[in-house]
Amino acid sequence: MLGAVFGDIVGSAYEWHNVKTKDFPLESRGTRYTDDSVMTLAVAKWLIEDPSHSANHLVQCMQMLGRRHYNAGYGGRFRAWLMMENPQPYDSWGNGSAMRVSPVSLYADSLEEALELARITANVTHNHPEGVKGAMAVAECVYICRKATDIEAAKMEIRDVIPRKYGYNLDRTLDEIRPHYRFDVSCQGSVPEAIIAFLESDSLEDCARNAVSIGGDSDTIAAIACSIYAVKNTQEDEALAIRFEHYLSKDLLNIMEGFEKMVNEQNNEE
Repeated sequence: MLGAVFGDIVGSAYEWHNVKTKDFPLESRGTRYTDDSVMTLAVAKWLIEDPSHSANHLVQCMQMLGRRHYNAGYGGRFRAWLMMENPQPYDSWGNGSAMRVSPVSLYADSLEEALELARITANVTHNHPEGVKGAMAVAECVYICRKATDIEAAKMEIRDVIPRKYGYNLDRTLDEIRPHYRFDVSCQGSVPEAIIAFLESDSLEDCARNAVSIGGDSDTIAAIACSIYAVKNTQEDEALAIRFEHYLSKDLLNIMEGFEKMVNEQNNEE
C-alpha cells in the first residue's frame, strides 16, 4: 500500500481537530481519504499510463480524478485549477507538491529520474521554488529509503543529505517542535517536520502517530512521513496498512493495486 495513502487516512480526522499527543485512535468518525490520497494516486495513474511522462497527461490525470472526487478537501486555488479548461501553474509553495510525489521514487530507475519526475509533478501547479524543492526533497527521501539496506541506514543518509542539499533543518526533535507548532501548509513549514516524524519512527504506526502528534496539517504531514517509512514496511506494517484500504473508493483502490503490480514487476526484473 502506498504509505502516503495510509498516512493521509490516519491523519484525516485530525487536520481540523489537532492533537498534541501520540495517544489517539487511528480510526474515528472523521476518518476518510482526502485530496492527498487522490492526488498521490493521480500521479501513480500518470506513471502507469504515460511512459513519456508528459506534463499534459499528468494534468489530465489530476483533473479527471480531482473532478471525480471533488469533495476530498482541496484548497481554493487548486479547486479552481481542477476545473480550468487550460490550467496553468500558479506559483504555489504549498505542501500539495510534497504529499503527492512519492510514487515517482517507487517507479524511477535512478535518483536523477526520480528528481526529474518530481519536478514535473510539482511544476504543473506548485512552480514556486519552495514548492518544487519540497517535492524533490520528499522524492529523494523516498528514493534513499528504497535503495538503503535497511531503515536505519536510510535515516542516516537522509540526515546527512537533506539538510545539505535542500537546507531543511532536521536537528530538531518532535518534543521540541510539538508545543509551538501551528497549522502551516507551506512546504518550508511542514516538509522538514514530516521528515523528522519519519526519522523518529520505529514502525509505520509510530510514524503516523509522530506526524499527527505535532498538530498542524495532520493528514498531509502524515502522508509525507508515511510515504517515506512505508518503503521499508515490515509484514506487521503491511498488515496494518491493508486494514485501511476499505476507506478508498473502488477506482482509487484499482489505481493503487495497478501501480503496486507495475512496481513489483519492475523490481523483480532488476
